Amino acid sequence: MRHRQTSRRDFLKTSALGTALWVSGTQSLRAAKSPNEKLNIGAIGVGGRGRADLNAVATENIVALCDVDDTRLGQAAEGHKSAKTYADYRELLQQDDLDAVVIGTPDHHHAPAAIRALRRGLPVYCEKPLTHTVREARLLTETARKMGVATQMGTQNHEHPGYVKMIDLVKQGTIGPVREAHVITDRPGRWWKQGQTVPQDQPAVPKDLHWDLWLGPAAERAYSPAYVPFAWRGWWDFGCGAIGDMAIHLMDPVFMALNLGGPVKVTSTGPAVLPASGPTEMITKFEFAARGDLPPCTVYWYEGEARPTGEVAERLPMNGSLLIGDDGQIACPHAKYPTLFTGDETKDLTPENAEEFSQTHHHQQWITACKTGSPTGSNFDYAGPFTEIVLLGNVAYRTGEMVHYDPQSMKITNNAQANDLLDKEYRVGWEV
Repeated sequence: MRHRQTSRRDFLKTSALGTALWVSGTQSLRAAKSPNEKLNIGAIGVGGRGRADLNAVATENIVALCDVDDTRLGQAAEGHKSAKTYADYRELLQQDDLDAVVIGTPDHHHAPAAIRALRRGLPVYCEKPLTHTVREARLLTETARKMGVATQMGTQNHEHPGYVKMIDLVKQGTIGPVREAHVITDRPGRWWKQGQTVPQDQPAVPKDLHWDLWLGPAAERAYSPAYVPFAWRGWWDFGCGAIGDMAIHLMDPVFMALNLGGPVKVTSTGPAVLPASGPTEMITKFEFAARGDLPPCTVYWYEGEARPTGEVAERLPMNGSLLIGDDGQIACPHAKYPTLFTGDETKDLTPENAEEFSQTHHHQQWITACKTGSPTGSNFDYAGPFTEIVLLGNVAYRTGEMVHYDPQSMKITNNAQANDLLDKEYRVGWEV
């Protein structure tokens, strides 16, 4: 059987018209400017990933910059001398001439910043994971839909041609019905530490760091370099662990290819739960019911030191995914091209003339949407429900038992106490 090849251009044209779970069919995006005008963009978080986001939207007018680190803020301001600078994004979001904002902060600030921007009617580009909690993800989804503005979650490889190829093969039945998928990352470990207790030392706060603003919605505590500037991902109060960091990337094409969603049962196993820090390893099992003509499907997630066994271990690329169908398998490393296994044949699908994929396309897609109302692939109608499901892996781990999640009611139906982990408390002034 011959299968139609989907080009990146075709995919981008159709990505807003396909399955409702992974694209928006309901957003009525409001154009902010004509395509030839530049947007006035405010950047919230300009170090680390935030710096990359800032550089990717620098084709527009950067009119506001915010960071709690004065040194990083000053470095960013050197390249955008006309931009106003802030340590507190709540003040930045009061600036009158903003057309849109880009958010590249630690996870616990995503929703507080994004919801304030959305309520102002501003388009939002927000780094992944979209939010810190399940409830926040639902709130951003519903608010973005209500406001009708252009949104994009920062999954920069969402339209990578290798991912597009894998999705196309699955949707056209190349490997038959898929009932099982496996996804793995080597984070944490060599990227950052987890399995830690709260630091007991209390060094002085660096003179260039606004520590109280960095904490933001999180409870007050003493400063520690174990949190800032990068290792915050491993702490429950600030990050979402490895599943929040990398499942949003690695499970993205799996969710798109298999139209995953609806009620789900989630089980996570790993070392003993620590109150403050994520585990050194975790295996999560997501059990999805049938979706239309698609059969029930189980997705396995491995992080840190956790590994699969048998043929799965042989074919699953590190920081990648493996889809197992009735008639074959597809393996795909992160942001690369897939390998197809059918019968005794193994075929690397990397084209000879493969061009390096530009991650800035993801930002430019959002910029165009801000101006014209065109679709974005990782808009909050897709990113919100996707984030809800991914973060359930941490909820199941911290609960210590399988959770049955009903997205319609946004409740865990088999464990009332576990619902407390779908939400969190905020310090006064940082509520969502």
